[in-house]
Amino acid sequence: MAQKLSRNTKGVRRQQRAAGNSRKVRKATSTGRSFLGRMLGALPFSDEQLHRAFTLLILAGVVAFVWFLASISGATVVASERFAQVATNAGYSVRHVEVRGVARMNEMRVYERALGSRDLAMTQVELDTLREDLLTLPWVKDARVARQLPDTLVIDVVEREPHAVLARADRLMLIDSTGIELEPVTREAAEGRLLIEGPGAQGQIEALSHLLDAAPALRRQVTGAEWIGNRRWDLTFRTDQKLALPEGGPRAAAALISFAKADGVHQLIGGDVASFDLRNAPRMYMSKPGSAEAREMDMREQS
Repeated sequence: MAQKLSRNTKGVRRQQRAAGNSRKVRKATSTGRSFLGRMLGALPFSDEQLHRAFTLLILAGVVAFVWFLASISGATVVASERFAQVATNAGYSVRHVEVRGVARMNEMRVYERALGSRDLAMTQVELDTLREDLLTLPWVKDARVARQLPDTLVIDVVEREPHAVLARADRLMLIDSTGIELEPVTREAAEGRLLIEGPGAQGQIEALSHLLDAAPALRRQVTGAEWIGNRRWDLTFRTDQKLALPEGGPRAAAALISFAKADGVHQLIGGDVASFDLRNAPRMYMSKPGSAEAREMDMREQS
């Protein structure tokens, strides 16, 4: 009889422990729900708005997952082609190309690049790819390509400005202020533009511009510049007189400024001197046609 009471006692204890564990679980769950409820209640949204937000998140996740599966299976390509066909049937395809901003370059070069987009659905036009293609044209400094619905592609071009003429061994090339070649020109068409020559001169165009800016009064007198020995410049004036400058940007600029001051006093340009040598500035050597001797001038005395 005592043995039976012992078994019942153990069973009652197990039931009490189970009931205690159940109460703890319910309490923890209740506490968690209460905490989550307080957190959600602190948000400035109604229960309905929160429900809609959670629903949208779930739908977005489902759409993303479906799109991922479609990408793996190649269904997106089919969908894109189908959408393009629908757009074309609705009249949203490239029928016209409008080019703006072209003044000097051959406009047909731009149209040639855009012809590949003709009759394509607007959704299939790769605007960035077409823009990058246009930027390979020598005259095009920048370009913007846009869709003008329903059927027009608009191309805005920013042209490079012609700056000088570069003399090559077999031709003359029109170049911009950075040395980029724009197009070949005839000698007649090159008249009135600065003529630049010498091996390596193309890479020194910007440095030459800075040099000439040091003496603005002389700049309009300079018609030619030759890069000598890949280290210095010889300038030619409208009078066909030549000026040899020293090596180094700062030294050349200082020498050119000194020459400009001396020209203001002695009117050197247009005089009887054929060439001026400032390679050993501040001393300048002047040569006259038919004379074997060179006259010397100390430029410091002219300041």
